[in-house]
Amino acid sequence: MDIALSYRQLHASGQLAERAEKAWAALASCHLCPRHCGVNRLEGQKGYCRSDARALVASYSPHFGEEEVLVGQGGSGTIFFSNCNLRCIFCQNCDISQADAGEEVSSSELAEIMLYLQKQGCVNINFVSPSHFVATILEAVELAAARGLTIPLVYNSGGYDEVSALRLLAGVVDIYLPDLKFVSPAVSRRLADAKDYFAVARKAIKEMHRQVGDLEVDGQGLARRGLIVRHLVLPEDLAGTRAVVEFLAQEISPHTAINIMGQYYPAFQARQEPALRRRITGTELAQARQWALDLGLCLID
Repeated sequence: MDIALSYRQLHASGQLAERAEKAWAALASCHLCPRHCGVNRLEGQKGYCRSDARALVASYSPHFGEEEVLVGQGGSGTIFFSNCNLRCIFCQNCDISQADAGEEVSSSELAEIMLYLQKQGCVNINFVSPSHFVATILEAVELAAARGLTIPLVYNSGGYDEVSALRLLAGVVDIYLPDLKFVSPAVSRRLADAKDYFAVARKAIKEMHRQVGDLEVDGQGLARRGLIVRHLVLPEDLAGTRAVVEFLAQEISPHTAINIMGQYYPAFQARQEPALRRRITGTELAQARQWALDLGLCLID
């Protein structure tokens, strides 16, 4: 059976509905992300992510700016969720992640969006910043699978994910697309209000790889399953790029697919940090990519 249909098998067995119920139950004292706020989102309380139980969607459309293996001819069916469980001062999507933008959607409405994107010819469904809306996503996938959703599902997160929530997604998500932003606790505290970022992300990425393994592509060059890690190079090596690629090569897989990204610019509140007031240089980007190549990682764009 097509590996992209694993969530359909979970739907047919009833396990997908059970996973959704567990995720909804977790919202009563929310611990679906590493913040462990403990608020009752089912009753409208909001924790660090500033979100209650209903998902907040900023936009959805076929998107052609993702990695080539995720785009194909029909584009990646991106669904951008609002708010975030990180506070990156350089966020390039701050209007979505920090400003409560978007429309509240129910699980059935989210399922409709997914089916619409499939009908438009998208090659996958790409959940962007989904960590705080796992319950709605699971229920929506259950509903959409019953109505004929068959394309791969992409979990596109900041890497700050709770392992217990990721385990609810095992066999549901086909492609994990996490960021791996920082290594230093002091830097991640200052730049994202998450001093435990790397400690959390390394566990999360290990779980993601355990579920889906290294990247697999089909005969058309499209991703069907596996892990792709994104790493944004920051000025003055604030991100700790060498330690990032060493972790991936030594603790995840020497064949890990990684996108070393060079598009940093001073967005949002980045100028609060002196080192972030400039773009990266060509030399900084070339060095970052060379470190990844030296360790045998699979560089993709």
